[in-house]
Amino acid sequence: MEWYVYQRGSSPIRKVSRKRRSRFRRRLLLVCTVTAAAGLLWCAVAFNKINSAASASPMIKADAGIILGMSMWGDEPSPGLKERLDYGLQLYEEGKFSRFIVSGGLDHPDYRYTEGQGMRNYLVEHGVPDQAILMENESTSTYENLKFSQEIMQREGMTTAVIITHTFHGQRALEIAEEFGYISPQLGVTESETMSMLKYKSREILAYSKWKLQQLFM
Repeated sequence: MEWYVYQRGSSPIRKVSRKRRSRFRRRLLLVCTVTAAAGLLWCAVAFNKINSAASASPMIKADAGIILGMSMWGDEPSPGLKERLDYGLQLYEEGKFSRFIVSGGLDHPDYRYTEGQGMRNYLVEHGVPDQAILMENESTSTYENLKFSQEIMQREGMTTAVIITHTFHGQRALEIAEEFGYISPQLGVTESETMSMLKYKSREILAYSKWKLQQLFM
């Protein structure tokens, strides 16, 4: 008969338990590493897609130019929103469309104007006839901007549009418009000289990722 003497701390059960914990940690580390690598790869893909947006060339004359909303600073459009408006004015003056749709809701309950109203005021101040501007004041996202703008187009008998925004935002806006069934939507995108691209492109990667997940469940 063989005899085994076990000292404290050397129980076979404890040894097995330590091996299991060690295997679990290795597997967990592998899962975390693979997940992190996949996340970085997706960020690179999304970043590339975001940077690929460009204005339609040549740009075909459309029924409307849709300016997507951005934050108001009190009664005035923010510097970033002014960039979109100024680019929209340039396209309008070049004859790329004859009517504007300005889209955006209320940023803050204390503000007097919604994004749509602020944009309308700005365009009128810069010589656009009030009757050439259609406005929606309810949207709180790019998705709603394009959904509610499409409803205006359908009501007004318009079929084609140039979607006006910043370059970093253009790809997602175009994909959403295509998802809604816009007829040959065109992008009109401008670069920003007032906003931090590190901040806004990082946020756009998250927003674009959310949009792609949303598409999976539509």
